[in-house]
Amino acid sequence: MRVLAVIPARGGSKSIPKKNIKAFCGKPLISYSIELALKSSLIDRVIVSSDSKEIIDISIKYGAEAPFRRPDKLANDDTTDFPVFKHCLDFLKKNGNYEPSLVVHLRPTSPLRTIGMLEKAIKMMIDNPEADSLRGVCEPTQSPYKMWTIDSDGFLSPFNKNISIKEAYNQPRQKLPLVYWQNGYMDVIRLKTLTNKKSMTGNKILPLLIKENNIFDIDDYTTFKMAEEHYKNL
Repeated sequence: MRVLAVIPARGGSKSIPKKNIKAFCGKPLISYSIELALKSSLIDRVIVSSDSKEIIDISIKYGAEAPFRRPDKLANDDTTDFPVFKHCLDFLKKNGNYEPSLVVHLRPTSPLRTIGMLEKAIKMMIDNPEADSLRGVCEPTQSPYKMWTIDSDGFLSPFNKNISIKEAYNQPRQKLPLVYWQNGYMDVIRLKTLTNKKSMTGNKILPLLIKENNIFDIDDYTTFKMAEEHYKNL
């Protein structure tokens, strides 16, 4: 079974300029995702998809392949994951006839993953051939059953009305249904989910349960510093 790791890293970060290659505990942030993927005996190729020559050069230095430069139209603020992955897969098929069975999505903004969790995720997909994908999840700090929207008349309305518990927003958290938050830690997608269903998830999605203290999706300077401090204490 061929397993491809794809690390999407565009150059136009707004919250932290050049975030994906900013020094994190002495090394470029993206290097942690690259080195983790290269450690796994289950992954046969590690590809970085980027529109930035600087990111491409650094990624190659740390051992990743970067055989193309992502088109600018696929590196905008509102670009979704699917066209980025389709572009990568189309390129690899056209240039070398390479098609993986599984695609591992590693965001460079999650540098605290472990090799154990990475390989557990891949093995879960191998052991469950009916699964379309796997997604990293954890319990949220706040229940969505205690969340609200504001109606056009200016009054609060429960965000989730489809629940049999009366006034769920007034209930203790322990009495509410257990829910999970997708945290960006990692995803694994079956090729046919991407190619046939044209989706990053499909319908049958396995949960990779992760402890909250291992999750840092770096989005701004605050989360960057928090992740660094946590990494130093590992």
